[in-house]
Formats: sequence, structure tokens, C-alpha cells
Amino acid sequence: MNPELWKDITFAYPAFFWLLLLIPVFIWWSVSAGRKFQGSVKVSSLQGLKDIPVSWKIRFRPILPVLRILAFTALVIALARPQTSNTSENIDSEGIDIVLGIDISGSMLAEDLRPNRMEAAKKTAMDFVDSRISDRIGLVIFSGESFTQCPITSDHGVLKQQLMAIRSGMLQDGTAIGMGLATSVDRLRESKAKSKIVILLTDGVNNTGLVDPLTALEIAKAYKVKVYTIGVGTIGKAPSPATMPDGSVQMQMVDVQIDEPLMKKIAGETGGRYFRATNNTSLQDIYHEIDKLERTKVEITSYKRFKEHFFPLAMIALACILLEAVLRYTLFKRLP
Repeated sequence: MNPELWKDITFAYPAFFWLLLLIPVFIWWSVSAGRKFQGSVKVSSLQGLKDIPVSWKIRFRPILPVLRILAFTALVIALARPQTSNTSENIDSEGIDIVLGIDISGSMLAEDLRPNRMEAAKKTAMDFVDSRISDRIGLVIFSGESFTQCPITSDHGVLKQQLMAIRSGMLQDGTAIGMGLATSVDRLRESKAKSKIVILLTDGVNNTGLVDPLTALEIAKAYKVKVYTIGVGTIGKAPSPATMPDGSVQMQMVDVQIDEPLMKKIAGETGGRYFRATNNTSLQDIYHEIDKLERTKVEITSYKRFKEHFFPLAMIALACILLEAVLRYTLFKRLP
């Protein structure tokens, strides 16, 4: 039997291992029984017997009880039924297709979230992706324009790579909420999933773009896409990096402006909810809340196939018994 196999072995009847406690009793019985067959001779002194060589048969005779113990041990392990199993799973999921729409405008570099809004949004989105094992997820980024960073996919490894790659400056600056929502809905237009979700995250007010946010809202409603909206930013002012004329970067306190009425309208009319994230913890809580609201029903049917490994042990036990019997009645045969 392959030694590497034992790390995956389980036993169907482990209670048989209690029989191994009989081994000390067997050893005691063998020693006691052996003494009964030994003759005794009274002599006045052992001095003359010291130089008599000990026969090799006497030296190796203890191999007989050792073979019996090995046979007994192998037989007990065989009775315990060592097995390995091969498990296969059949996963039946209702399926939810999700698009993450993330604002990457310059204002997302504000540091009211740590280390800044964009990095906090990326980290939280990564954790959310890890929690949605059976869902297909896509990624849309937007600022002054929008772009599909990753189409909806079940390959979450690729999606997370694309999430980590996003940064401010990849697109023309500005905040085109309508474009971000429209592109996100377009990613779900051909989806056959039972539930289609957009999680739209922004920290500003729509100020550019070819698609008006209310038009994008009507498109979402037409395709029955539920939109959860998240406004990111503290209340009041937030420290934000600004590039000076000499090229240096300085932190300035900038007003936080989020079009909450628009965000609430988009969420409310599509069946979603609006959330406000003022720090890292609240942003994480929001994604956890969405995760609980949009759970995927998954049914897993497990099939387990067992492979038995008692036969080699039974053969070892039989071989030890036969070898012990042959040696006992040939090389180590006792005379009456």
C-alpha cells in the first residue's frame, strides 16, 4: 500500500482498534507458555556452561510470537475497514448577475476614508467578490465617461485583478453618473439570471456625460435591474490632494457634495436601497448589508465514493500466519 495514501485514510469501524489492547496480554501469555516448555536441570555451578555457544535457533525463536502479533495487528486494522473517499459536488444555483459600478474621478482620492476613497472602495469590493462564490460579477468604472473594466464573469480571480488595476486618471475626469449606470445596465442586458443587480458607488454630483441619470434610470427599470446606490464621503469637508502650479501636491479641505436625492430616486424606483458611507467601517457594513439582502439560493448535492484498502492488510496477516506456522513446524520445531 502506498504510504502517501495513509494521510487520506478514514476507518469505517474504528472501534475495532480497541482489540489492540489485547497485545500486552498476548505477549504475557507467550512468555508464560514458553517457560512451561523449558526443561530444568540442577547443577552445582554454571561456571562450566558460560562458554557454550547459544544456538541461532534459540536466538531467532522469538520471531514466532512477533509474527503472530504482526498478523493480529494487520487483521485488526483490516477489520476497521480503511477507506479513501472521492467526493464530487453538484451545485444548483438560482444565479445572480452583479455589476459593480465604481466612480474613479479625481475626488475619489480624498482621504476621509483610509488611505483614500478609491482604495477603500477597491478593498471593500474585493471582500464582497470573495463572499459571492456562485455569482457572476462584472466591473464598470466611470468618471467623465464610462468603461467596462471587466464583463460579468464567474472567474473571480480575473475580476479581482481588474479591480486592483483601476486608478484615478484612467478616464477623462468628471462625474458622469448617468453614463456609469447606463453602461452597468448594458452589461446585464443579455443576462438570463433570475436577479440582476447594479451596485453604483460615487462621491459626487452628475456634471457631465452623454446619458442623463434619469434616462439611465428608465433603462434600468426597462431591463428590471435592481440598483443599490452608495454615496461615499464624510459630512462637511474632506482632505483632498490638489496639484499646485509648480507641480507639487498639497492637501486642501474640499466640500463633500453628493446628490443624495438622485441616488435615493435611482435606488427606490428600481427596488434597491441608498446607503451613505462616511468611513471605512460604514462602507464595509454597507457591502455586508447588500450581501445579506441579495443572497443566492444554492443547493449542493454531494456524492461520496469509497475505495476499500483492507485487502493488502488481510494478505499481510495471512502471510504472517502461514510463515509462523511453517517456521514453527520446521526450523523451530520442538521435540516432545
